[in-house]
Amino acid sequence: MKVPKYQQIQNDLRHQIISGKFENGDKFYTEAELTKLYNVSSITVIRAVNELVKDGYLVRQQGKGTFVSRSRKGKLVEFSDIEIFPLEKDSVEVLACEKGNDPRILEKLELGKNSYYYKIIRVRSTEQTPYIYHQSYIPARYIKEPDAALTHFKSIYQRFKLDFNLHMSEEFYSETNEVVFPTPTEVAKHLNMTDNEPSIFQVRTTKRTGTEEILEYIETYKHWKFFKFEIVANKH
Repeated sequence: MKVPKYQQIQNDLRHQIISGKFENGDKFYTEAELTKLYNVSSITVIRAVNELVKDGYLVRQQGKGTFVSRSRKGKLVEFSDIEIFPLEKDSVEVLACEKGNDPRILEKLELGKNSYYYKIIRVRSTEQTPYIYHQSYIPARYIKEPDAALTHFKSIYQRFKLDFNLHMSEEFYSETNEVVFPTPTEVAKHLNMTDNEPSIFQVRTTKRTGTEEILEYIETYKHWKFFKFEIVANKH
């Protein structure tokens, strides 16, 4: 599925804002600058900018121009996992890519009962020690080559970027973390855990900016020995 030109521009500009090219409150590109920069019509540029305004990344000030929002660019609180080992020793094995239509998952993805998704199972390891078991559920329309070799799905975010020009790390997501005990048998087997060890169960839902369409629903189990998190407040 070809991504509309305005959406490509919108995604690129959003990435520039988030990456720090502009400070909070900075004046943004003018319509003329964007038209020249992307070699497109003013209609395409206006639509891209309108979407960024609607999503809160930009604000318009009559008679002055368009500016980077002071509130949306910076997050007051950030919560993140901390990896307790060198990431260059990280590796991923894809165990399966299966088509399905389980009603429970269809509901999580907000898809109709006759729709389908792909379940991609991956195990992440460090120095050959498995520590994360991922079960990603992706609407079928976002899996471009379902019959590709399993290694094709090592990085789902990379697939979204290359196949649909979507930067998943910049899309809205909600996430919960909880301790589960015991760890499900199948998961424990892949993480080399015993029957009486807990794990951290993480559920994340990622939605497409502007449309609220769910791009990914993922259930992850992390070995308790590798769980550590950080909270940062008032960073900006």
